[in-house]
Amino acid sequence: MNFGRGPSVVLNVGGTRYSFSREVLKDFPLRRVSRLHGCLSEQDVLEVCDDYDRERNEYFFDRHSEAFGFIMLYVRHGHLRFVPHMCELSFYNEMIYWGLEGSHLDYCCQRRLDDRMSETCTYYAAEEPPGEAAGGPESKGRRPPGAEGGKWLERMRRTFEEPTSSVAAQVLATVSILFVIVSMVVLCASTLPEWRAPENRSVEEQSRYTAESVREPSGIIEAICIGWFTAECIVRFIVSKNKCEFVRRPLNIIDLLAITPYYISVLMTVFTGENSQLQRAGVTLRVLRMMRIFWVIKLARHFIGLQTLGLTLKRCYREMVMLLVFICVAMAIFSALSQLLENGLDLGTKNKDYASIPAACWWVIISMTTVGYGDMCPITVPGRILGGICVVSGIVLLALPITFIYHSFVQCYHELKFRSARYSRSLSAEFLN
Repeated sequence: MNFGRGPSVVLNVGGTRYSFSREVLKDFPLRRVSRLHGCLSEQDVLEVCDDYDRERNEYFFDRHSEAFGFIMLYVRHGHLRFVPHMCELSFYNEMIYWGLEGSHLDYCCQRRLDDRMSETCTYYAAEEPPGEAAGGPESKGRRPPGAEGGKWLERMRRTFEEPTSSVAAQVLATVSILFVIVSMVVLCASTLPEWRAPENRSVEEQSRYTAESVREPSGIIEAICIGWFTAECIVRFIVSKNKCEFVRRPLNIIDLLAITPYYISVLMTVFTGENSQLQRAGVTLRVLRMMRIFWVIKLARHFIGLQTLGLTLKRCYREMVMLLVFICVAMAIFSALSQLLENGLDLGTKNKDYASIPAACWWVIISMTTVGYGDMCPITVPGRILGGICVVSGIVLLALPITFIYHSFVQCYHELKFRSARYSRSLSAEFLN
């Protein structure tokens, strides 16, 4: 240690004193304490601790004394457990301050910490150096040029991206939801026979964007909805921080897929003519028109439930792949056996529904998922026994990864709910102001 005098140093943690020799500090297991060994000046010392007494060579730390006592037990004996009657997250905060991680806890305490963090979705990061935090005193004193414009863009971005961030964001989200609902109702109603009966139009004619169809009420409503979605997408792209990241987001890709077919259909009508062979076929236009169903997924931007589903699928893709592997392996085994027992053996009765293994795969998948359409079933005794084994195996195989997916779903839901509550608090403050 290059600063201070005396053969020993004293650590005062919340009023409890601990005395150590200088050599012990050099390789001390707690990273914050070991940093004292390399301090060259009093300023370096004050960056590590809260106060320093030169006369007594004593270092003061304004931290929880009982928690540090349990941490010192870990230093001496190698076992780290939670302090009784103390919040797990508060103790974890003390651990991070002294340079420990969650992996240093005993296994039982690690599980308690994981459960607690899953419930509250509060994750403590390492302590930021002074002056680097966004709200630090240095950052408040000076404001860079263009800060007002950046603040305005940030508010606009939050208004369009976070529906619970402000009153304006909630109003905007409500209007967007109404447009999605109206567009879906019009899309569903346009496929009813009664909708086309007055004009006696076919499905192909209904799919065209002709001049007459645009003037109809359904065409006007569709054009208004498309205009709203297009303007919303353009504004969100303009106010986004990273344009490349904006384009790569799944929800923005879905927005693009939902808007583009309308303009493609209009351009095809303009450039190919209303009586062209392509318009008579109408298949391409019907496919493009039906892609408007992607607008339903736009609701995920405003509902936590749909966001939780998407985030769960993203985080549990390994479990989903494992589930598909289980099903494929079982399908290959049971389809081959069922085809052999029902059609492959010369037992006097052949079941034509099991003429091939691919045909038997359909029976296996509806049996393993316990759907049972009844369109095909085994008629031989060995085939029925195999069918019972197939159903039981399907229940077991499908249940194995469900536990992991369920826990991930709960964690994602609490995480999104915590973020939504944080924005709701800012919304309440804005409303009061």
